Amino acid sequence: MSNQTSQPQTRHEFETQLIIKAWKDESFKQELISNPKAVYARELGQTIPEMPEITVLEESSNALYLVIPKKPVNVVASEELTDEALEAVAGGFKLSWTFSLEF
Repeated sequence: MSNQTSQPQTRHEFETQLIIKAWKDESFKQELISNPKAVYARELGQTIPEMPEITVLEESSNALYLVIPKKPVNVVASEELTDEALEAVAGGFKLSWTFSLEF
């Protein structure tokens, strides 16, 4: 599943691919849970820096997880979000391991 396309992939698209692969392959899922950084590096085809920490959790019928992404820098305290801020919240930012990791 390595990202071999020339078109950049969003974080949401990449993570969706990981989830689908984990649902289909139990051994992949176990590796993703136990060693997510190695799996990310392999699937992205690039080295992942020491930071960020990557944690993988599997929901069960008794647990639900909500992840609140890091607030984008350009979000202002108003009721309207910029298009860029909306894209960031919606997972529309490009997956990048340069160290501004805009998660």
